[in-house]
Amino acid sequence: MKWSTLKKSHKLVNEQMLLLCRFMETNAVYILGIESSCDETSASITKNGVVLSNIIASQDVHIKYGGVVPELASRAHQQQIIPVVHAAITEAGITLKNLNAIAFTRGPGLMGALLVGCSFAKSLSLALEIPLIEVNHMQAHIIGNFAKRDNEIKEIPEFPFLCLTISGGHTQLVLVNSYLDMKIIGQTLDDAAGEAFDKTAKMLILPYPGGPHIDKHAQNGNPLRYKFPTSDIAEYNFSFSGFKTAVLYFLQKEIKQDSNFIANNIDDLCASIQFTIIKTLMNKLKLAAENLNIKTIALSGGVSANSGIRDALMLEKEVSNWNVFIPNFEYCTDNAGMISLYGYYKYLAKEFCDLSISPVARYPF
Repeated sequence: MKWSTLKKSHKLVNEQMLLLCRFMETNAVYILGIESSCDETSASITKNGVVLSNIIASQDVHIKYGGVVPELASRAHQQQIIPVVHAAITEAGITLKNLNAIAFTRGPGLMGALLVGCSFAKSLSLALEIPLIEVNHMQAHIIGNFAKRDNEIKEIPEFPFLCLTISGGHTQLVLVNSYLDMKIIGQTLDDAAGEAFDKTAKMLILPYPGGPHIDKHAQNGNPLRYKFPTSDIAEYNFSFSGFKTAVLYFLQKEIKQDSNFIANNIDDLCASIQFTIIKTLMNKLKLAAENLNIKTIALSGGVSANSGIRDALMLEKEVSNWNVFIPNFEYCTDNAGMISLYGYYKYLAKEFCDLSISPVARYPF
C-alpha cells in the first residue's frame, strides 16, 4: 500500500473514532444501581459501562450480635438509601434527569432488605418514567471483574471463562460464556465457604465478621500443623458442613486437655483452617478447568478479598498457565457498582422489567 493511501486510511479511521466518541458522549447511557441484599446499602452510577461513583454504607449495628439481624438490616436500609443514592448522583456529577435506567438487586438475599431497595427503585423508575432492570446479585458479582473507573487501564476476562464465586451465603463455580450467559456447573450442597470461615472463627472466639480475622492470624501461622478433612463431593460441587463439625470436635477435645489451647495456638489454627477451605475450593476449580480446557479463571464474591485464596490462585496461575482475574477490593464485597454495570449490559440487550416485579430471597440463575 502506498504511503498516501495508508495516510488517508489512518485519517479515515481517526475520523470514525472521533465520531464514535462524540456519539457516545452525546448518547451516554447512565445507569443507577441499587444494592440492598444484606447489610450494605449501596448506590452507584455507571456511564457507558464505566463506574463514576460507588457509595457503600455499612451497618455496624450487627457487630454486637455476632451476625446480621434481618429486621435491623431492613431498618438501616430505610434510613440510608436516600442519602446513599444522593451521594452517588452527586459524586458522578449528574442529576436524576440524566439517568437512562435504574438497576436493582432483586435477589438472592434477605427479603426485608431486598424490599427496601426494590421499592425505592420502582418508585424512582415510575417518577422518572425510565426503565427498570432487575439484577441477580450473584451474577453481578461475576460482572464485577469488568468494573473499572474512568481512564483506568485494566485487563478483563475473555469469554468463555470460569468464575469461582465465594461469599457468606454462596459458593459457586460458574461457566461464563458472555455477559448475559452464565451457567452454574458446581456449587455448595450445604454451607458456603464464607460461612465456614465465620462459624469456625466463632469457635475460635474471634470477633464478627470472622473471615478477615482468620486471614490475618493465618499469615503468621503454620498451615500444615493441624489437618482437617476436605470434602470429596461428586463432580464440581462443594461441602463444608463436615469440615465445620471436624473443627468443632477437634477443639472440644484439645480444650479438655488445655483450657488455653485456642489462645496459645491461634495463628496455627487459623492457618490450618484457611488452608483446608482453600484446598477444597482449589481442588474443584482445577478439576473443572482441566476437564473443560479453560485457562481463563476469575474470582468474585466477598471471600475473594481473602489473601490466602488470592495467593493460591496466583500460584496456580504459574503452575497451570492460567489467566487469572481478581476484582478490585471495592467490587469484591456487596456493592452497587457491580449492579449498575450489569444493569448497563442488560440495558443494551433491552432486558427490562415492569412495576409488578417483586424481590425473591432465593433467586436461581
